Amino acid sequence: MSESQCDGGDCTQDHVVVTEPEVEALVKGICFKTGPPRTVGVETEWLVHEPRQPRLPVTPERLEAAYAALRTVSLGSPLTTEPGGQLELSSPPAASLMECVGIVSADLAAVRAVLAAEGLALAGFGHDPWQTPRRFLRRPRYDAMEACLDRTGPAGRHMMCVSASVQVCLDAGHEEPGPLGHIRRWWLAHQLGPVLVAAFANSPLAGGRPTGWMSTRQLLWMEIGAGRAGGPALDAEPREAWARHVLDAPVMCVRRDSGPWEVPEGLTFREWTRSRSPRPPTRADLDYHITTLFPPVRPRGHLELRMIDAQPGDDGWIVPLAVTTALFDDPEAAETAYRIVKPLAERALNLRAPHNPLWSDAARLGLADPELRDAATACFATALEALPRLGADTRVMDLVAGFVDRYVARGRCPADDLLDRLPDREPSPLRPGPIGGTSPHGRKDIRT
Repeated sequence: MSESQCDGGDCTQDHVVVTEPEVEALVKGICFKTGPPRTVGVETEWLVHEPRQPRLPVTPERLEAAYAALRTVSLGSPLTTEPGGQLELSSPPAASLMECVGIVSADLAAVRAVLAAEGLALAGFGHDPWQTPRRFLRRPRYDAMEACLDRTGPAGRHMMCVSASVQVCLDAGHEEPGPLGHIRRWWLAHQLGPVLVAAFANSPLAGGRPTGWMSTRQLLWMEIGAGRAGGPALDAEPREAWARHVLDAPVMCVRRDSGPWEVPEGLTFREWTRSRSPRPPTRADLDYHITTLFPPVRPRGHLELRMIDAQPGDDGWIVPLAVTTALFDDPEAAETAYRIVKPLAERALNLRAPHNPLWSDAARLGLADPELRDAATACFATALEALPRLGADTRVMDLVAGFVDRYVARGRCPADDLLDRLPDREPSPLRPGPIGGTSPHGRKDIRT
C-alpha cells in the first residue's frame, strides 16, 4: 500500500503549522480509516547476495549497477532501496489475496531476472546471517536516523542495514463492534503478533553464529526501545491510544532544506508543538514523524503488521501473507483466532508490545514455546479452512499446508533450518550473548 494513501501525503496544507490539538485530531483522522475490509497489501524486503558466495559482501558498485538496471523495468509495485542496500517491493492495495499474490509474484520474477543477469539473487532472511551493518544509501534521512538510533546501541544499524521482513497490510476494519471491527482487529494484531513472530522466525544468526534468539530481527526492535519501536497501550480506544503515542514519541529529526538535519535528544512531538523550537512543526513534519515510528503494528490508514521475518525461498513470503489475511478478513476465522490467542494475553502482563514477556519469548524460542506452538497449530489450521472462502488457489493452499507440515506440526520455524546447518553453536561475535543485557536466567531483561 502506498505511503500517500496511508499517512496523509495527499494533504494540500503540508506546510501549515500545527498545534497540539490539531495533531491529535489529524492523527485520529488519518491513521484508522474504517470500513469493510476490502483490500490487502504486502511489503517484501530482501537481502541481495551473490548466490554462490553469500558470505561475501556485495560491493556498492555491483549493487548500484544492478539497481540502475532495475530502474528500467516496469513493475506493478513500487521498488525501493533500504539503507543497507536491501530491496523492498510494496504492493498496491489489491482487491483480493490472489490479486496481491499475482502482482507481487510477477514483479519478483522480473526483479530476479534482472539480478540474475548481474550475478546476484534475492535472499530471504530476517537478519543477514553473515554480513555486518554497512550503509549503502547516504541521504540526510538515513544520516539522521543512524545518529538517533546510535544513542541506544548497535541495534539500530543492524535494523537499518542487515534486516528484512514481510509486512502484511490489512484494512483497519468496520467502525462497529464484531470480529471485523477495528477495535477487535487492533487487539488481535497485537496478540496474534507473537504467534506470527514465533512461527516465521528466520533470523537466528549474526556473523555466522547463533545469537541465542530465533528472531534476532525482533530482538533488534526491542533493543531500539519503546519510544521508537514500541506500541501504545491496549487498554484504551485505538485512536486515542495511538494519538497519545504519536504525540509522546521522541522526534527523530528536524528536517532542513539544506545541510544536515537536526537530531534533537528527548524532544517529543507534543513538546515540539508547545515550544515551537527549533522551528514550529508543520503538517508535513507530523506525517514524517509517523513514518519514523516502528511499532509492531502501525496504523497508517490501514494496519501494517511489521513483526514477520523475511522468509526463505522464492514463494516463502506468500505463506505469512495468506495466513494473516485469512485470520483477519474471514469473519469465522477471525473469531476463532481471537479465541485461540486470548489466553496468551496474560503472558504480556499488560505491558506494551513488543516489550513484554510474550513477545520476548516468541522471538527467543520460536515454536519451541509450547503455548505458542499450540496457538500456531490452531491458527494455521483455521487459516487453511478459511483460505478457500477467500478464493485462494491450489498453489497458495499447498504452500501453507507445506509450511505446516515442515514447521508448525513439528514445533519448528525456518530459523531451525539455519541452525541445523551449523557445525557448532558458538555465541555470536556480535557481542557476548544476545544483543543487549541479559537477565540472570539468560534471557533478555526487557526492563533494561
